[in-house]
Amino acid sequence: SHGQDSENYEVQARDGVTTALELEVGVGDVDEWYDDREGNTLTNFGASAGHIPVRMQVMNDPGAFLPVADAAHREASESELEEIKAGVERGLQRGALAVGFGLDYTRGCSRWEVLEIFRIAAKYEASCHVHLRGKGHKEPMSSIEATGEVIAASAISGAPLHIVHIQSTGMHATRQTLQMVAEAQERGLDVTTECYPYTAGMTAIDSALFDEGWQDKYGIDYDKLQWVDTGERLNASTFAQYRETGGMVIVHSTPEDAVNAAVLSPLTAIA
Repeated sequence: SHGQDSENYEVQARDGVTTALELEVGVGDVDEWYDDREGNTLTNFGASAGHIPVRMQVMNDPGAFLPVADAAHREASESELEEIKAGVERGLQRGALAVGFGLDYTRGCSRWEVLEIFRIAAKYEASCHVHLRGKGHKEPMSSIEATGEVIAASAISGAPLHIVHIQSTGMHATRQTLQMVAEAQERGLDVTTECYPYTAGMTAIDSALFDEGWQDKYGIDYDKLQWVDTGERLNASTFAQYRETGGMVIVHSTPEDAVNAAVLSPLTAIA
């Protein structure tokens, strides 16, 4: 759950949730994050060591929750990669439950960087919870290619892999990505996945997900974007305005058949 504040904890508790874990994006400073919540939450809590926030710290990215500058778009130098690795490892040493990745938000991240962080996770027998780098069925950077990237990283490093919300990244290729997970399991790899049962998701409008070409990639236009604060559907003008100011947007992009395939699959947990 990305909802890790008092308001969200209250809603979760009223819904019967007893434990809320931030495992996908994760956190940068594990000690500070735990200290802020100790004795102040209505639910149990925990977090991963987040590749995104650590990368943002190392690369001085000005984004709040998600990167908007170098951490999103630039490959790390050798020295930066060493700092990123050290930051993730420090988080695991300080009590992080896993390692979190949002590879679609850090598109400048090299495949080698991903593998290096998987190796850190394997060292501590920690699982890797990954928002895939690609989306949908169109190449390049389809969800099929992206699923292959992280299954390979798991196989090479030995770190368990959990692919998050497989229906929202799989889209029209969800059945194929689920098949890849099943076949990886058949060959003895520790690979799991989950989904949420909705055709919409929510993310930051100023993130890398809306870099040039997003309409063709996702097969949607501005009217499939809904501004959270007002409920309005966007157009070219309001998209440009809100992309400049930043904020959360609801994205109506997941095909219903993708949701059905994921929810009905015996492979998926419901997140």
